[in-house]
Amino acid sequence: MKYQAQALVLTPNVTTAQRRRARVRAPELVGRGWLNTGDRDLALKDLRGKVVLLDFWTFCCINCLHVLDELRPLEAEFADVLVTIGVHSPKFVHEADADALKAAVERYAVHHPVLDDPELTTWQNYAVKAWPTLAVVDPEGYVVHVAAGEGHLDALRQVITELVEEHDAKGTLHRGDGPYVPPAPTGTELRFPAKALVTPNGTLLVADSAHHSLVELAADGETVLRRIGTGERGRRDGAEPTFSEPAGLALLPPDVAGRVGYHVVVADTVNHLLRGLDLDTGRVTTVAGTGEQWRAGVTGGAATGVPLTSPWDVAWWEPAGGVVVALAGNHTLGLFRPLEQRFERFAGTTVEGLGDGPYAEAFFAQTSGLAADGERLWLVDSETSALRYLEDGEVRTVVGRGLFDFGHRDGPADQALLQHPLGVTVLPDGGIAVSDTYNGAIRRYDPVTDEVSTLATDIAEPSDALYVDGELVVVASAAHRLERPVAPGTKVLGEAHRVRRPPTVLAPGDLELTVVFTPPAGSKLDDRYGPSTRLEITSSPPELLVSGAGVGTDLTRSLRIAEGFAEGVLHVVAQAASCTDDPSVEHPVCKLTRQDWGVPIRVDAAGPHRLPLLMGGLDEDVHNAT
Repeated sequence: MKYQAQALVLTPNVTTAQRRRARVRAPELVGRGWLNTGDRDLALKDLRGKVVLLDFWTFCCINCLHVLDELRPLEAEFADVLVTIGVHSPKFVHEADADALKAAVERYAVHHPVLDDPELTTWQNYAVKAWPTLAVVDPEGYVVHVAAGEGHLDALRQVITELVEEHDAKGTLHRGDGPYVPPAPTGTELRFPAKALVTPNGTLLVADSAHHSLVELAADGETVLRRIGTGERGRRDGAEPTFSEPAGLALLPPDVAGRVGYHVVVADTVNHLLRGLDLDTGRVTTVAGTGEQWRAGVTGGAATGVPLTSPWDVAWWEPAGGVVVALAGNHTLGLFRPLEQRFERFAGTTVEGLGDGPYAEAFFAQTSGLAADGERLWLVDSETSALRYLEDGEVRTVVGRGLFDFGHRDGPADQALLQHPLGVTVLPDGGIAVSDTYNGAIRRYDPVTDEVSTLATDIAEPSDALYVDGELVVVASAAHRLERPVAPGTKVLGEAHRVRRPPTVLAPGDLELTVVFTPPAGSKLDDRYGPSTRLEITSSPPELLVSGAGVGTDLTRSLRIAEGFAEGVLHVVAQAASCTDDPSVEHPVCKLTRQDWGVPIRVDAAGPHRLPLLMGGLDEDVHNAT
């Protein structure tokens, strides 16, 4: 999203003693029910004696999915003392559906208890402002650390290690198994398939995401011809390859395929790689990415030397001369040139939002589907529920209003609404089919009439569609199969929705926004090459802020909220560079911490003039709010 920052305040390292003085009793865990507990409800008293890590997430959010993977080694390292609890606080209406959450917990291999918090009750009790947010509760039931965003593994490890030592010595630490109970295993030929394509032989190649493999099906969409991949999560090349939640597939032009030695480019999403598949032999090679997640501003270079971040879809686009890559993890589009073996930034700024204009200035929001149509490249941005296209150096939006508006509404494109679409398909008649995932529908945009209609409904999370022999073949991801739905041809007026997050009440006039960040113990801000922090501030509508918007490096920013506005959104992007502080080490370990916020606000004269946002650390105002 386009997020906005007002002030970034970097606090000194927090010691155990300081955490003890700042302790605040953790609010109770309240929600609709629990997953991964064997149908048992949990309370904080049941977790006394353990270090508890609360992960506030929602399954639409790519940053939340990154954190799930970041936490896996931490959960293994502290298996006998740490209990991770996922608190699922939904953004979209579909995410509040209990069955959809159950499917997502399986899809993303969540191996810890999950609290279903559809009314955002626990979210509000912990004063959470962003997905994802992590909160550490000590063995005596006190909140001792809070961090928002990704990249906090080192800080969390240090906090947990100190807590284990402290409470082991006090006798308040209980070792042993936690409350996680794995669900009963399920078995289907496909498991949460993501994308598909038609091969030159007329077969269907499917990215079988939860089975970490590719499956080639006969034209009937059911008969399995072969499976490519062992089914294990990994990144091995060769004749027995491994993948990690593969998604997008792009067929290369025959002349290009003949020269590079592979036919299909695979977006190996969780590995942050592009893989090349030889359809003749089934062999797989890594063609782009390092396996590390792109967190900094890498702009391009040799393809296998450039880190990527969650490539979700890929499409060969002739005007670009290569494969356009939807880098959902940092809200940009990349360009992979197979013949030159190069990768480069193609469009976007890394700011998440809905902003049209020249490629380099446009804002994207978790782009999840691509489809080439001559001089146009169509795309869907899932977080803004938008249908857009690239043409002649410009990005233009057809359907979509921003990060907080969505629904299921047909009619004129400027009034139509989608809900977290993941796929887009060009139809033979020039129409555009949208896999409207969270509405469970296939929608159609007509570029001639500029109208949106509904082709099919009641599909379990469609994520892609193919036009095969006069029929639309849909990847029904949550049904674990390909389907050929019958189009009813009805127009759906439908409802409009907004994100249900409660707004933050603020007073008009002067505002101090504070982003709290504590470098991990043993680290310091890295100012060797200039300012170690960066802030970007915008608002929706822009007139909401009289002053304070823009980009800067000051640690404190004063804002002024205009009189006469009842509500709006503050968009905050904050980042800080830090390095380990050990004079005996020649090359310090450095990292970039970054977090985006979109904070809905309600303007009221009785509201406060300060808004603290936690990127990592503790803040007295936030604690008082809990």
